[in-house]
Amino acid sequence: MPFSKIVPGSGGDVYIPYEKRRGNESIVYFTRDLSASGLKKIYGRVNGNISGKVAVKLHTGEKNGPNIIPRPWVKELLEDCIPDASIIETNTYYEGDRYTTEAHRETLQVNGWTFCPVDITDEHEVAALPVSGGKWFTEMQVGKNLLNYDSMVALTHFKGHAVGGFGGSNKNIGIGCADGRIGKAEIHTIPGSDDQWSIVTEEFMERMTESTKSVIDHFGKNVTYINVMRNMSVSCDCEGVMAEPVVTPNVGIIASMDILAADQACVDLVYAMKEEDHAALVERMQTRHGLRQLSYMKELEMGNNRYILVDIDNDDARILPKKAVEHVVPFISA
Repeated sequence: MPFSKIVPGSGGDVYIPYEKRRGNESIVYFTRDLSASGLKKIYGRVNGNISGKVAVKLHTGEKNGPNIIPRPWVKELLEDCIPDASIIETNTYYEGDRYTTEAHRETLQVNGWTFCPVDITDEHEVAALPVSGGKWFTEMQVGKNLLNYDSMVALTHFKGHAVGGFGGSNKNIGIGCADGRIGKAEIHTIPGSDDQWSIVTEEFMERMTESTKSVIDHFGKNVTYINVMRNMSVSCDCEGVMAEPVVTPNVGIIASMDILAADQACVDLVYAMKEEDHAALVERMQTRHGLRQLSYMKELEMGNNRYILVDIDNDDARILPKKAVEHVVPFISA
């Protein structure tokens, strides 16, 4: 991939410390309980606007991918908390195990996503959602079936990403809801280019984020975000069994009704780890300029990069932001 085009110092490679951020604070919930029980418990804190026909946006992974959110956790969450929900996906832009609907459905079977409906939303048609305030798009093409849902839970495996630097809720929605042929091409490729991945660094982060904005604007308040910080390879789950080994400690589960706060809290927790624990993932974020995802979400007024961390394992302790990572990191870096 064309990382020689990266220009150091252009913004997305620079981490902004908490004390230099401005604006309002959102609530972010945290649990160390990496289990179905922990997932259900934290979902109960952020599900106030989830109703009607519910879509669960989940990265279901390439065949036999080792790092995806465990199926039993998702099964228990849906059965106990969102019984009529459907997992939603789209086909991929790259040729692989999920490139066509037929191949995608075979992969779903192999990976065990058989306990609830899985809607490949671009299976038949696409639809255009408006992009408000963007500089690259006025609309984004998504799987048309997305429009059949009243609310959405973004259930995300937080990890690295070969092009995006990291994959949080923003990537899960922005890439994961764009259809596999038109929307994803508009995010990744300069028109007429022979290089499928010709858009990189700041521009890629901005295009992906504008795609996300189209989706969350569509759902309004009826969307919530859960990031599972477990098995955090520098590779995305789209790399399947070829993913780089996991060298970053597990953390827990983050959840918020603010997409920026959710992704920012995860990034903050990674940066607060010991050098030997976070070196690989931080290097991946910075060399790909992935931090531009956060600053552009802020510019587009998609949320707040300041937050109060509520530790639901500790009698709902509200931890002041500058102390949040000190409260959590000794556990993950011990």
